[in-house]
Amino acid sequence: MTLTPLSRPLTPEDAAHVLRRAAFGATDAQIRALVGRDAQTVARELLSFDGAVAPGNPFDPVQAATPGAGLQLIRANWLFELLYGPHPLRERLTLLWSNHFVVGTDKVKNVPALTQYLTLLRRHAATTSFSAFALDIARTPAMLRYLDNDQNRNGKPNENFSRELLELFTTGIGHYSEEDVKEGARALSGWTFVGGRGNQKYLEPSKFVSNAKQHDPGRKTYLGKTGNLTGEDVIGLAAGHPATAGFVARKLHHAFVSDRPTDDAVKASAETFARTGGNVGAVLEELLSSEAFYASRATVIRGPVEFIAAAVRSMGSPKMEPKQLLSLVQTAGKMGQILLQPDTVKGWDGGREWINDTTLLQRMQLAAALSLGGNAPKLDTPPTPLALLGTERAPTASALRGLSARQQTYLMLISPEFQLA
Repeated sequence: MTLTPLSRPLTPEDAAHVLRRAAFGATDAQIRALVGRDAQTVARELLSFDGAVAPGNPFDPVQAATPGAGLQLIRANWLFELLYGPHPLRERLTLLWSNHFVVGTDKVKNVPALTQYLTLLRRHAATTSFSAFALDIARTPAMLRYLDNDQNRNGKPNENFSRELLELFTTGIGHYSEEDVKEGARALSGWTFVGGRGNQKYLEPSKFVSNAKQHDPGRKTYLGKTGNLTGEDVIGLAAGHPATAGFVARKLHHAFVSDRPTDDAVKASAETFARTGGNVGAVLEELLSSEAFYASRATVIRGPVEFIAAAVRSMGSPKMEPKQLLSLVQTAGKMGQILLQPDTVKGWDGGREWINDTTLLQRMQLAAALSLGGNAPKLDTPPTPLALLGTERAPTASALRGLSARQQTYLMLISPEFQLA
């Protein structure tokens, strides 16, 4: 069972749709460049990203004078990449995975550790091996610190990471026992890091180590397998568990297809995940070129960071001053999304939770600042209804006639059509 591929060439609205979902948004010209093309080819090209980053990023976290400044510079550096980077789908996926393999700056304040974590999320954004992805993340000092596995040792197990590995990162609730959590913690004992501990060493690099003296070498039984299991073993077993395919597939559909994905579509992607050995890139290529994807319009509520990135990219990514970009980081927080600091280890729930009276007012104020304010970005070409609304036939579009370009932009940015992708 696989998702049925879209057979028709892309229309303007199809092109706008895929770029709204996979690239936050795009200009009219970028959208029309995809018209008439094959959906699978477009999906493959969007997923063909490398490690290139946006030139001229003004935010360098290693220049931070305090731990707090370091965190703000990391967030601003990332937001710059979200707005101006050459691979928006890579950044869209990095944002998704940061809400899956969650770490939080309430506990992790070391600049190199957070930078390494983000680098891994980018490198594995469309990973060919989810198991390798999970293993790499588990060994990052950021994750070891956040979920306390650096305190996990033989005779004094700490179960935090072992529990979240199963509950939130791989199988999901209902597919493991408390004994699996305990045995997993034993297998993961001794995994820790050196360097970068303490507020005074927030710029010092840290490094993963496996401390044999702190490891429990005894026999363990985990997810039905018995032996002298190691940390590598339990992560491979959890990531390769049959339930993980459905858990990850549902996360991808929730992000790219609908806040309420259908069971049949998720099952199809789960089968592709299992068949390819956890190849997320293959799942995404099939998903982003499917009839199910193109039939699902205006069903994903944009989160605060997505809203900001969509607005700026749809305007053609105009240049903004560093102070303005730092303000956008703070605005995202006021709208409920502080980068690298989800509310809990479960991450942001998203969907309808993004929208309330306060956050809607914040969105309106931001839209005004980007379109009507005295410091609004200077635009060579105002964004069109196709770029901002995803269609030229939206009811909002017909109500804009006679207004200035700035007024039109403002009203489209606050419209219901723009809040949804």
